[in-house]
Amino acid sequence: MPLQHAENLLRRYKGQVVTIKTISGAIHNGRVTEITNDFVELIEQIDEGTTHVFLLFQAIESVLVPNLPASN
Repeated sequence: MPLQHAENLLRRYKGQVVTIKTISGAIHNGRVTEITNDFVELIEQIDEGTTHVFLLFQAIESVLVPNLPASN
């Protein structure tokens, strides 16, 4: 995924939960909190704690945004 396209895509989903697959095969599921021109920060909920994950745009293979119904 070209770097600028990945950055623009993730900016649209800032504050929402996404699933990101990396080229190494790892899958990260978390809320997008920060986006720079080099990386994206996700906050993952693991058990009862939170983990901050920083993913370089060069490592991202795909981004999945869950199709959740709009709340009324």
